Amino acid sequence: MKKRIGHDRLFKELLETFFGEFVELFFPQVYEAIDLEHIKFLQQEVFTDVTRGDKHRIDILVETSLKGESGIVLVHVENQASAQKDFAERMFIYFSRLYQKHRCRVVPIAVFTYPEKRNEPDRFKLAFPFMSVLDFHFLTLELNKHKWQDYIQSKNPVAAALLSKMGYQKKERVQVKLEFLRMLVRMELDPARMTLLTGFFETYLILNEEEERKLEEEMGKVDEKEAKRMIEITTSWEEKGRVKG
Repeated sequence: MKKRIGHDRLFKELLETFFGEFVELFFPQVYEAIDLEHIKFLQQEVFTDVTRGDKHRIDILVETSLKGESGIVLVHVENQASAQKDFAERMFIYFSRLYQKHRCRVVPIAVFTYPEKRNEPDRFKLAFPFMSVLDFHFLTLELNKHKWQDYIQSKNPVAAALLSKMGYQKKERVQVKLEFLRMLVRMELDPARMTLLTGFFETYLILNEEEERKLEEEMGKVDEKEAKRMIEITTSWEEKGRVKG
């Protein structure tokens, strides 16, 4: 449970800092439609499932509007760190509770961040042989199905952080870390955002000693100025970790 809570906190912090970048990167159709200049993060809502005795907390809930339209819309982003059989049903329940409370349109988005590759549903249906009662759809992002190589030229900070959750082989771990550092160098972010991205990445892709040695060797092959900046980033993060410890 502690590990799950930590993951939810990291994901929430990443998206609250870079929400526009996240939507632009993975859901361009939403990015084009909603007003990202005026967004408000709402307090996480807790829904109680009396029949099962469970409590569920919505991960990310954003209040905004559609461009050129009055009235609010909500964007609900749910992070799923482990496979769950009835997840699509839960997305519908969240949607219905949100609609009941706010009486507005809701954009539901599910982000699957666990390492196993599955074919996750993007809808929840209820029907009889003689009629369809419900066909609820939601947007999905299965990170492990995305190739990390497709994102290394991006200047989007969310792409850099989420390299650590994309599909890569064990033998590619060093290269993924190297490209992550190169992305940070190109972005030239302020120290606070740099620390956030590094902390997220390092939580999910931790190199062993042998891999760290290989990383140092690979850094020696890149441009000297770039390599120096990469070393500064890793050293700064390690020093923050020691202070925190």
